[in-house]
Amino acid sequence: MASITKLNGKWRVRVSWYDDQGKRHFKTKAGFPTKLEANRWARSIEVQKNDGSISNKSVAFADYFNEWFKTYKENKIVYTTAVKYRVIHRMLTEFFGNKAIDKITRRDYQNFMNNYGSSHAPESVKKTNATIRACVKSAILDDLITKDFTQNVELIWNNNRVQKVDYLNVDEINRLADYVYSMMDPRDRYTSYYMIYTAIMTGMRLQEIAGLKWDDINFNWKTININKAWDFASKRLTTTKTESSNRIIRVNSKLLNALKELKSDNYELVFENSNHHIPESAACNRTLRKALVNLNIDKPSYHFHSLRHSHVALLLYKGVDIYAISKRLGHSDLTTTTKKYAYLIDELKQKTDDNIESILDSVGEKSGTKSAKKLAF
Repeated sequence: MASITKLNGKWRVRVSWYDDQGKRHFKTKAGFPTKLEANRWARSIEVQKNDGSISNKSVAFADYFNEWFKTYKENKIVYTTAVKYRVIHRMLTEFFGNKAIDKITRRDYQNFMNNYGSSHAPESVKKTNATIRACVKSAILDDLITKDFTQNVELIWNNNRVQKVDYLNVDEINRLADYVYSMMDPRDRYTSYYMIYTAIMTGMRLQEIAGLKWDDINFNWKTININKAWDFASKRLTTTKTESSNRIIRVNSKLLNALKELKSDNYELVFENSNHHIPESAACNRTLRKALVNLNIDKPSYHFHSLRHSHVALLLYKGVDIYAISKRLGHSDLTTTTKKYAYLIDELKQKTDDNIESILDSVGEKSGTKSAKKLAF
């Protein structure tokens, strides 16, 4: 397995392999002026592995997953996502022990997923399976195995673990926005209210909102540049969730005027409070719950991330194109948006169908005759 990275303007290659006793070894070479040359050297090492010059003995499934994670994923993902990979590594170790990856059968993996799925919700099962499948495909490319033992495995899950998610209708969203706006007071430095209002108006994720700096906001052009996120676990700025999450969005004057109220303290981070902390998810959700209770809105499963859904609902209700919404949310493609917000799109279907019927009824009304029926196409 080869890892190619750029260091001080030069390219470095790190290759790992296992000897006949299953012990892992590394070979590193740096100073390549181009990535092409680095790739050539890496391929030459792969040739040695294939012809037996370097032993490519099987490695434990769990160990390979951990190595794959550290080589290809660890430096590209945020801390919270890395934690999920480590959890999977622990589960693989507990279930498979030191069993070699080339000894794992489809039946073995099916039993693993059955065991995992019995106590987890559908989304968790699907994500875990997708992560492991990516690792197994990498093992095939590394010539450790010849078949994908994760293919056509039946996924099961525990429906009792599915969390009910509440959503607000348009009237409730408007009431919530008005209430939160009225509660924002820079003298109290309760930035949770400001963060909630920002989420309603932008659809940004909590980590993206928490990571905003003042130079990310252009008050003249009315834009917010989303290019980083706040990692609550490590309490530092990090990259956004995905490359497509980096985006610049237009915002309204009312939001900008509200944010200006916080600028007087001259903190580097927009939502830093008087204790120099960024309100975490628990604090924001407590504030959100309090607002809903005061508005007599009974939606116990409505949480901060639901505000992102509410933003989409508002835009769809007002007829904003789904492609524009997808770009605003920072999704990599339109499929992600339509899949995630299919329930909202279905709710608007009747309204759209009525518009289509009205449009079709108006076709040909100005002709005044029935001669149009005779036209050939």
